[in-house]
Amino acid sequence: MKKDIIIALDGHSACGKSTLAKALAKALKYVYIDSGAMYRAVTYYAMENGLIEEGKAFDAQRIIDNLSDINISFNYNTTTGKSDTYLNGKNVEEIIRTIEVSRNVSEVSKIKEVRQKLVEFQQQLGKNKGIVMDGRDIGTAVFPTAELKLWITADKEIRVARRYKELLEKGYKVSLEEVRENVERRDFEDSHRKESPLVKADDAIVLDNSYLSKQETLKKALDLAYGAMGK
Repeated sequence: MKKDIIIALDGHSACGKSTLAKALAKALKYVYIDSGAMYRAVTYYAMENGLIEEGKAFDAQRIIDNLSDINISFNYNTTTGKSDTYLNGKNVEEIIRTIEVSRNVSEVSKIKEVRQKLVEFQQQLGKNKGIVMDGRDIGTAVFPTAELKLWITADKEIRVARRYKELLEKGYKVSLEEVRENVERRDFEDSHRKESPLVKADDAIVLDNSYLSKQETLKKALDLAYGAMGK
């Protein structure tokens, strides 16, 4: 008999975690939770409220002092068939994906108090299982007992090309070199931060999608999910 489980996907930026997680959730009729969007939403809030300013030293304490004013929620979008990210009641799904937010999100993600707040929220969302969540510490910090942990990876240059194409398709004016610099910097910062660094869980299954189509990647992940469910 099929049982509901928690599926945790971790990996570096632009490796297709969110695309796969959304497809998995849809196929399994599970709830998809984008943990990265939460950190991006906090980052956007900080930028919009002058807590992060271009050319000025990063002040984590100012962000910590404002955490109680930040409310993040997810609402299903009937047009796109996906969940949109809301920050204090405002739909910020598109704006949090910009390169400007990407430049600052790793610094915000390092803040212990930010991670504690968001991890608590994520764990509450997963209490009833039947969820797919992607991020950088889902299988190690958020859901260390998840029934299925996937480590999603891809060649760095392939990841850079994917992110560049994605941003261009959304109408953002950005150079390939800017995207490469951002991906490399985020890889380093995510792996070297003090709080919950990006590491592969010992029991995570590696899924390299460098040369797989989205459909091929989904099929491999679904087979693993059905196995973890006992189906």
